[in-house]
Amino acid sequence: MINVENVSKSYGSYVLFENIGFKINPKEKVGLVGRNGHGKTTLFDMISGQQSPDSGSIGFPKNYRLGYVSQKLEFFTDTVLEEGMRGLGPDCEGEHWRVEKILAGLGFSNDDLGRSPHEFSGGFQVRLNLARTLVSRPDCLMLDEPTNYLDITSIRWIKGFLKSWPGELLVITHDRSFMDDVVTHVLGIVRNKVRKIKGDTQKFYSRIAQDEEVHEKTRKNDERKRKEIEKFISRFRAKARLAGMVQSRIKTIEKMTPKEKLQHNKTLDFQFQAVPFSGKYMLHAQNISFSYIKNESRPLIAGLSLNVAAKERVCIVGRNGAGKTTLLRILAGDLAPDAGRIDPHPNLAAGFFEQTNISSLVDERTIEDEILCSNPKLSRQAARNICGAMLFEGDAALKKIGVLSGGEKCRVMLGKLLGTPVNFLLLDEPTNHFDMESCDALLSAIDAFDGGVIMVTHNEMFLHALAERLVVFSENGIDIFDGTYQEFLEAGGWGDEAPAESFSENGGSNDCRSVKDAAGQLSLKDYKRFRSDIITEKNQALKPIKEAIEQVETLIIKKEAEMGLLNEKMQTAIEKGNNREITDLSISIGHCQKAVDKSFEEMETLSEKHDAHQEAFDRRLAELEDRRPF
Repeated sequence: MINVENVSKSYGSYVLFENIGFKINPKEKVGLVGRNGHGKTTLFDMISGQQSPDSGSIGFPKNYRLGYVSQKLEFFTDTVLEEGMRGLGPDCEGEHWRVEKILAGLGFSNDDLGRSPHEFSGGFQVRLNLARTLVSRPDCLMLDEPTNYLDITSIRWIKGFLKSWPGELLVITHDRSFMDDVVTHVLGIVRNKVRKIKGDTQKFYSRIAQDEEVHEKTRKNDERKRKEIEKFISRFRAKARLAGMVQSRIKTIEKMTPKEKLQHNKTLDFQFQAVPFSGKYMLHAQNISFSYIKNESRPLIAGLSLNVAAKERVCIVGRNGAGKTTLLRILAGDLAPDAGRIDPHPNLAAGFFEQTNISSLVDERTIEDEILCSNPKLSRQAARNICGAMLFEGDAALKKIGVLSGGEKCRVMLGKLLGTPVNFLLLDEPTNHFDMESCDALLSAIDAFDGGVIMVTHNEMFLHALAERLVVFSENGIDIFDGTYQEFLEAGGWGDEAPAESFSENGGSNDCRSVKDAAGQLSLKDYKRFRSDIITEKNQALKPIKEAIEQVETLIIKKEAEMGLLNEKMQTAIEKGNNREITDLSISIGHCQKAVDKSFEEMETLSEKHDAHQEAFDRRLAELEDRRPF
């Protein structure tokens, strides 16, 4: 358990936290959210002891161990085993058997133990980072952006691992779908305070929005009431017979604590400039092949054909290093294929966003200058508007590129794309360096774009929301999947993905059921049949619950709209001094509020029921996965 009490932290005049407090209780998995620069990593560093708070305390039970897994991948020894043993405490030196057991549980073979850490993919390097921490037997795992630089199969692996982690978990990630799948609670940094809520990010942000709406309504009502009292005092101060009433109201005002007006939180707010497109297909790729090493026996891309229809959303997915960005660059015309051809439509106006393109920015230019360079027809005012949409308002637009962070440079690249009228977007990992709120804004902008999209991404929220077709890079080559990401998963999905082992409390992998136990394996035909039956049963069980949730949501929206009209009428009645109407409206508003509260309670019950059913079916699917044939 971690207990944070009255902690404050500031840098000069910039206040990060002010008298914050919260607890992380046994077995809780907590996701830490907040805007970039609002103190998530600083809070992590204070909990782990790398920084100290200005005031307040952070307490732990006796002998409580923290395991901090940094997003930075650094290795200092020659072999995987030696690197894992660096995590052993002074009292456990030489216990290589324990390190070997944990590495095996994380998917490393005996032969892997003698290999250099630098020979492995990013996914296995993150597992090695984990192993180095796990050998210290931590009670709480702390992970800062664990999905950075990982491909989608590695992200799915670590997600499964964390779901089975038996201790406490504190995680920072901008990937909302990853966080929602892993955590039991969300801890958010909001306006220099923290708020902890049981549930996922959607529930957290909904609760914050409701609380802030109530705060603003209360503040406005208090201000109106104060003005009425002040008006009474001013009007009747000289009346001797009303002196008692005047003094009473003066005391009332003195007791009233003014509520601070909430400052508007700035977030990305933009849309792409879409130009009309006339035609059925935007792009034809015919039998293209490419390799960085000439005459290679197995080229990176071999004989791929792809037609992209107007306004279609195509997502490119697969492991790191497989060639996803290379394919995107070929489709964008940035690279020429070794064989085959790319035929874009004559009316195609493409915009290309590549994560490595920030190197093309000129350090001596201002942000405004870079935006202007994207389109000769762009006016200075239009460039300033784009700067504002990318959160570079006022004089911030005059910052030099050379002083910007990686995330700020990515926003500049996105701003350059906004300045260019396009009907076809090619996006390479556009969510990198963006916080959760910015990712949401980007998703909305892509969804609303009236043109075609080809995107490389490992973000499963984007895949579920946008993908209509997939280009899948797997161990066996490149396949085109005609369907959504959910349909891809239900059709077998990442069949080459090793399931995450569940982790026992003594630091080793549970072996109560081994996927290598031949007696427990199924034939491929039976595996597919059982999996299909479970998914069908799951959909039948969840459908009525989802429909009931939608009905309750509709009722809430209706009642809140009704309450909004009643509040407007109440304001008018107050201004007119119509006491009878005020009484009647108060009763109606009270009934509406009760109905809304009851509906929220009903929704929470339905949501818990839905989650329980979902968890049960996911458990059955996981058990079936253990018996999957190889």
